[in-house]
Amino acid sequence: MLSRVAESIYWMARYIERVENLARIVNVNANLLLDLPTRMTVGWQPLIDITGSKRLFAKTYDEASERNVVRFLVADTDYPGSLVSSVNLARENARTIRDIIPREGWELINELYLDIKGSVGPGLARKNRFEFLNRIIGRTQQMTGLLAGTMLNDQGYDFLRMGRNLERGDMTSRIVDVQSGKLLPKESEELVPYENAQWMSVLQSLSGYQAYRQKVQGPIRRSQVLRFLLQDVQFPRSFGHCVREVEACLKHLPRSREPLQAIKSVAQTVRRTKLAPLSEKELHKFLDGLQTELGDAHESIQSTYFRHD
Repeated sequence: MLSRVAESIYWMARYIERVENLARIVNVNANLLLDLPTRMTVGWQPLIDITGSKRLFAKTYDEASERNVVRFLVADTDYPGSLVSSVNLARENARTIRDIIPREGWELINELYLDIKGSVGPGLARKNRFEFLNRIIGRTQQMTGLLAGTMLNDQGYDFLRMGRNLERGDMTSRIVDVQSGKLLPKESEELVPYENAQWMSVLQSLSGYQAYRQKVQGPIRRSQVLRFLLQDVQFPRSFGHCVREVEACLKHLPRSREPLQAIKSVAQTVRRTKLAPLSEKELHKFLDGLQTELGDAHESIQSTYFRHD
C-alpha cells in the first residue's frame, strides 16, 4: 500500500472521530450545567483545556463564555481542531482515496460536510444546538459502522482502525483528566453532593454510562469509573481498549517493530498502574504521561509508514 494512501485513511479516521468527540463534549457539558444548582458557575473553560487550545482561543476571544467556547470548538475555521475544520479535513482526505473506500462512505462524508456547512449557523443557537450536535454524532457513527461493515479487512482497514483508536484513546484520557480535576471547584463543600453528577457526565461524554452500569453493577464511584474508562478492555471507548486495538493492527503490518514497542509501552503503563490511590495531582501527572506516550506512538507510526514514495 502506498504511504500516501495509508496516511489519508489514517487521518480521515482521526478527523471523523474528532468530529464526534467534539459534538459529544459540548452536549454533555451543557447537560451537566443543567444538573447543577443555578447559583453555581462552573463554566466552559474545561472544554478549552480538554482540547489543549488555550493559546489559540485567547488570540480571538477574551473570555471563556458559553457563546465563545461553543463557537470556537464548533464553527471557528481559524481553529484547525474545530468541528468544521475537522470535517473539512476528513472530507479532503477521503477525496484523495475515493477509489479505496466504499462509494457509500464517500457519499456519507459528503453529506456530513454539506449538513454541517448548511446548518452550523442555526446549530450554534442554544435552542437548536442539542439536536444539531446529536445529528452530527449519529452521522459519524453511521459512517464508522458503514466502513466497518463494508471495507476489506486489509492493511487499509488496519490504518483506519489505528487512526480512530488513537484519536479516541487520546480524547478519553483528556476528558477524564480535565473533567475529574477541574470541572467542580474542590474547595466548595456545597458541591460535594453533586460529585456523582460530575462522574456521570464523564461517563456520558464517552457514551459509557449504560456499559458501566452493566459491568460494575454498583454505584458511580471515582475509583471504579477511572478503572472502567482507563483499563477496561471490553468497553470500546476505554483507553485500554483503544491501545489494544492499535496493538492488534500493528501486528498485521510489516516493519512494525518500533511502533509496536511504543504502543506496548503505553499498554503496560496503563495496565500496571493502581489508579484508586492516586491523588488528583498524581492522576493529572499520570494522564499527562499517557498522552505523551500515545503521542510518541503516533510519531513512530508516522515515521515508519508515512514516508511518501
